[in-house]
Amino acid sequence: MDPLGAPSQFVDVDSLPGWSDAYEAKQLDCHQSPVEKAQVHVRSPFPYRKDINEKIILWKGDVALLNCTAIVNTSNETLTDKNPVSESIFMHAGPDLKDELLKLKGCRTGEAKLTKGFNLAARFIIHTVGPKYKSRYRTAAESSLYSCYRNVLQLAKEQAMCSVGFCVINTLKRCYPLEDATHIALRTVRRFLEVHGETLEKVVFAVSELEEATYQKLLPLYFPRSLEEEAQSLPYLPADIGNAEGEPVVPERQIRITEKPGVPDDASDEEGLEADLAFIGSHAFARMEGDVDKQRRLILQGQLSEAALQKQHQRNYNRWLCQARAEDLSDIASLKALYQTGVDNCGRTVMVVVGRNIPVTLIDMEKALLYFIHVMDHIAVKEYVLVYFHTLTNDYNQLDSNFLKKLYDVVDAKYKRNLKALYFVHPTFRSKVSAWFFTTFTVSGLKDKIHYVESLQQLFTAIPPEQIDLPPFVLEYDARENGPYYSSYPPSPDL
Repeated sequence: MDPLGAPSQFVDVDSLPGWSDAYEAKQLDCHQSPVEKAQVHVRSPFPYRKDINEKIILWKGDVALLNCTAIVNTSNETLTDKNPVSESIFMHAGPDLKDELLKLKGCRTGEAKLTKGFNLAARFIIHTVGPKYKSRYRTAAESSLYSCYRNVLQLAKEQAMCSVGFCVINTLKRCYPLEDATHIALRTVRRFLEVHGETLEKVVFAVSELEEATYQKLLPLYFPRSLEEEAQSLPYLPADIGNAEGEPVVPERQIRITEKPGVPDDASDEEGLEADLAFIGSHAFARMEGDVDKQRRLILQGQLSEAALQKQHQRNYNRWLCQARAEDLSDIASLKALYQTGVDNCGRTVMVVVGRNIPVTLIDMEKALLYFIHVMDHIAVKEYVLVYFHTLTNDYNQLDSNFLKKLYDVVDAKYKRNLKALYFVHPTFRSKVSAWFFTTFTVSGLKDKIHYVESLQQLFTAIPPEQIDLPPFVLEYDARENGPYYSSYPPSPDL
């Protein structure tokens, strides 16, 4: 605490100059050249948006000193990293922060976890773990770093935060090239503000003297402060600007666009309209498709090859995924019916589905499907297991078999391939019969992966109890039915 009457060392974000302020002052004293005016019509995939620019602050200073709703701490998987950012945050927050971090049981690369700010001016600290960079695993590192920024912003949105102070998440210790990392940071924040800008009032990039020049150079690419600056910055944008959320695009999933799809180079120009259509959209997310009706007719006639069917399915899934990322799914998320917890005995990610938290008759089930895709897309790239708590469900919570069939048909092949087990906890006789019919006659590939679990003790032989957050009512029900053999297990406070 500051001595009584002494000036505070903390810096209020409202007192900091915005990203546009210095530029606008400069414009009052100069005039744009005719060449710059002639280029104003050239639009960038990151167009000039005054409302977004007003939210951005670039500040050279210690993120721990910011007086805002939350600041970001970059750390390692055990949340014990010793880097300048973390050490400053720990020093100013006080000893209570270390005790709080012990309760989090670490943080995976790309994840974000929340603690109180304690003695900081910031109310909260969002802890995240940046990736270790190796050139041969560049795609994985890019995706993980994107997840850091995206998960921090998503957490800020869910907690209704007004302002967030970002440190530079990629530390020197983790060897991530500063310029490459800055591209990902800026475009992820930009894309988030385009969709959820109303949820955040200020985003501060707190940088060191070493990092400031890179941010000054790259900020105009993603946050141009005038139409002229937008046009001037356009040639300097990298080839990969990510998808609609700024997430790096995996090359294997890109649909490549040629000038005349399916037409030889020496073909005549009679189909000039098709050539023109190839240029729809000036950004990396533009997509071209063939005759969709013709493709569906061929599917029905059984004339499409397996490769063509897979490509068609991948396109359909990508459309669902894009819609899921653009939709406001906070009402579905608030149900806490699907969430990620720890790992099983084999080190595989554990996802939990709570049947009683799904009010099937009251919610939009298509939004529920979108939420499942949104949450599971990055989980399903690796082996994972599902734990479904059927505990105390009734007709009000029963998922229709048609919905489950649609979900199974829509999701990408990786979901089915990487799902290694589905633990069906506290099943009833009726639910076992329904599951048998569904997995025998509808989705036969799932049948061998289902394991019926009558008690939590049985579940804990596959998943350690400290690795799974259990709803309190599940614990109470199991203790009542099977005896309080593990009554000391702490329930999750969020469920």
